Amino acid sequence: MKPVLIILIKEPRPGRVKTRLGRDIGQIPATWWFRQQSKRLIHRLRDPRWQILLAVAPDRALTSRVWPADLPRLAQGGGDLGQRMLRMLKSVQHRPACLIGADIPGITRAHIARAFAALGNHDAVFGPALDGGYWLVGAKHPKRLPTAVFEDVRWSSEHALADTLHGLPDHRVALTDTLQDVDTGADLKKL
Repeated sequence: MKPVLIILIKEPRPGRVKTRLGRDIGQIPATWWFRQQSKRLIHRLRDPRWQILLAVAPDRALTSRVWPADLPRLAQGGGDLGQRMLRMLKSVQHRPACLIGADIPGITRAHIARAFAALGNHDAVFGPALDGGYWLVGAKHPKRLPTAVFEDVRWSSEHALADTLHGLPDHRVALTDTLQDVDTGADLKKL
């Protein structure tokens, strides 16, 4: 069975996506950027080596026409980011899985392939972001992830990766490519 690439994605609605970016450049431009970015990302990451699964929010967006109709979708459900990420990873059962956000313009198929390759001899893999967070988290056996892996993580901070790694004691963890995500207008200008 193919490994699974889960893309956490929100329906592009003004004031509901990229709100920090929206404070800097306006909600409509931020929404437009996210819609175009996620469309390009999905197209760019299609690959026969893995299955793409869209983890959508809000849950009612399961039937949205924004995304390609041929891709399977799963509602993210309630809870904080960590609870939703853990739920999505564990949903794939016994296949290796990597989970990414849709706001990282630099992701290529080569980045994803390297992350899955790292799972060959590691329990987990992370793609660090320049801001101290991460753009990718993957697990060789998602069902075996500790339920507390994403607890006590200071999200949207320079501590997010370190906090998450603290939740994986006794796990072999690989770090892969460092990429830039887009949270603010300054991030967008760097690109």
